[in-house]
Amino acid sequence: MSEAKHKDRTAVSWHHLLPTPLMSRGRLLAITACIAIASGVAFKSLTDFNSAGESAQLEKPLDSIQQLETVNGTAPNSAHEKMAELSAPTAPSWREKIVKEGETLSQILKRAGYSNQEIYNITSQPQDGKSLVRILPGQTIALQSDDSGELVGLRHIKSPLESVTYLRTDAGFESQTVVRSPTSRETWATGIIDSSLSLAGEKAGLSQRMILDMANIFGGVIDFALDTRSGDTVQLVYEELFLDDKHFKDGEIIAASFTNQGETFNAFRYTDANADTNYYNEDGVSMRKAFLMAPLDFTRVSSNFNMRRLHPIHKTVRPHRGTDYAAPTGTPVYAAGDGRVVQAGYTRANGNYVFIKHGDKYVTKYLHLHKRKVKSGQRLLQGQVLGTVGSTGSATGPHLHYEFLVNGTHRNPRTVYKSLPKARALPENEMANFRQAIDKANTQLTILNANNNMAMRKPSHSNDALN
Repeated sequence: MSEAKHKDRTAVSWHHLLPTPLMSRGRLLAITACIAIASGVAFKSLTDFNSAGESAQLEKPLDSIQQLETVNGTAPNSAHEKMAELSAPTAPSWREKIVKEGETLSQILKRAGYSNQEIYNITSQPQDGKSLVRILPGQTIALQSDDSGELVGLRHIKSPLESVTYLRTDAGFESQTVVRSPTSRETWATGIIDSSLSLAGEKAGLSQRMILDMANIFGGVIDFALDTRSGDTVQLVYEELFLDDKHFKDGEIIAASFTNQGETFNAFRYTDANADTNYYNEDGVSMRKAFLMAPLDFTRVSSNFNMRRLHPIHKTVRPHRGTDYAAPTGTPVYAAGDGRVVQAGYTRANGNYVFIKHGDKYVTKYLHLHKRKVKSGQRLLQGQVLGTVGSTGSATGPHLHYEFLVNGTHRNPRTVYKSLPKARALPENEMANFRQAIDKANTQLTILNANNNMAMRKPSHSNDALN
């Protein structure tokens, strides 16, 4: 990542050599004229020396500032102009207020000393004034008053990207909406796993959101609770969004590569002919499988599928028809595949539970939830949060008990994936466009993989992730 940032700094330095938008046409002409004058004088001096055998006496040049002002067609500011600038009235300042939980615009304005009539005017006169009724906690309300204390302006800053300004005119309040767009820069990160994907991502400087997005991309081919090993590597090409030349937030993952136990999986972001955006491997096969390998991220398996397990509470041999994922209370639990909630409730044994039916053949079950976030009959998409990890019911600690049924028969969630439907692939007539679209990202991943392999072969005193 440091290399990417170095490239950004180089680009900025290069741009500084170019004329900036702030430089006026007159100033450009002035500088050009001075360069031309200086060049002409030097050339004339050399000619005179060659012809006369001695250097010619040059006239004293004009003051450089005076030359620039003359060429630019302007004269120095007079004392009267300077006094006028100093005595010009300044615009009233804005007073900002962060909206707190439960606060309304009326409460904010009344505390600031404004009347009900002013509140009515600003919410009813502008075309979008009624949107002020729906201010949210964390947003900013800025107020502007004139010398008499009358409200002359209000600014509703909804987010760093959107604000609405209401200004008093002779005809009443009028509004203007400003919507900004962050600029995108492409960057990369690479890391080596020594304990978990989450820690490797943090060492590589990735946000939690970016780490989770990456886990979701590979969730159909890698179980991050069981499959990851120390020495696995990850490469990422992604967008960073900037606002006012400052990092605003992470953008989309463009391409990613995960080498797990010697096997490399690549994923590329691609928008198909139907305008649907998904991730595909280099052969055009969707990374989105019918079911996730695991219904939650970055956990450990505390108990596997076992038909003769000693129950930890009842101390009797009972079948364990699922997999237990130990995780902190509140960890999000995802729907393993698209489907419909057929049961959601509570029993003394299961605690809070959710059962999802996927088509005609498959059912997944999620037990001991701390909270349920869905209800019976609700349609869910793969990866949608259905609840959080807990220890309700017959549970010795916070964990998710996950079951997978095929035609009513319990199957080991860890091995059933081999018999599940294959992932969708792009049609053959779209493969040429796909290969062209991912060509640059594919080259970048190849270089990152090669550099990572070289780094791993070198002697090192640290297993820290690269960045």
